[in-house]
Amino acid sequence: MDMKRISIEKMTLNVGAGKDQKKLEKGVLLLKHITGIDPVKTVTQKRIPTWGLRPGLPIGCKITLRDKEIIKNLLVKFLKAKSSTLTASQFDESGNIAFGIHEYIDIPGIQYNPDVGIMGFQICITLRRPGFRVKVRKIQKRAIKKSHRISKNDAMEFMKKEFGIAVKQED
Repeated sequence: MDMKRISIEKMTLNVGAGKDQKKLEKGVLLLKHITGIDPVKTVTQKRIPTWGLRPGLPIGCKITLRDKEIIKNLLVKFLKAKSSTLTASQFDESGNIAFGIHEYIDIPGIQYNPDVGIMGFQICITLRRPGFRVKVRKIQKRAIKKSHRISKNDAMEFMKKEFGIAVKQED
């Protein structure tokens, strides 16, 4: 097994609604419409009076996908909605990728749902290499060496090779 081989660990789909409960319900319908899986509602942990937030108030919903085939099929569709182009700022220094889709009807094969209307959502992709388990295991946790971590350039090369995307540099 090649220890430098990069793979996708998980993909998270997220809709942030703030304190608008109608938008939250539409977000739940949207994620279920796209994946067929019921999303989990996320709740606030802190009280922020100026935003009208209190602990326990639902403010968003998310789905975490770990099945490699489902992730690959959905990711190809999501990248087509983005014209197979991402910017360098959508890759972080840990090799994760995050981007948003402004209107879900841009995704090929997804039909307009009048109950949802027009909305968007965010996608976050977490990459990993073999051996990353040592930082999360229960016994003898260890740090990942710098030479084994996934860099921004490693993530860009992986996405170019696996999905044929173009990466635009910021001006």
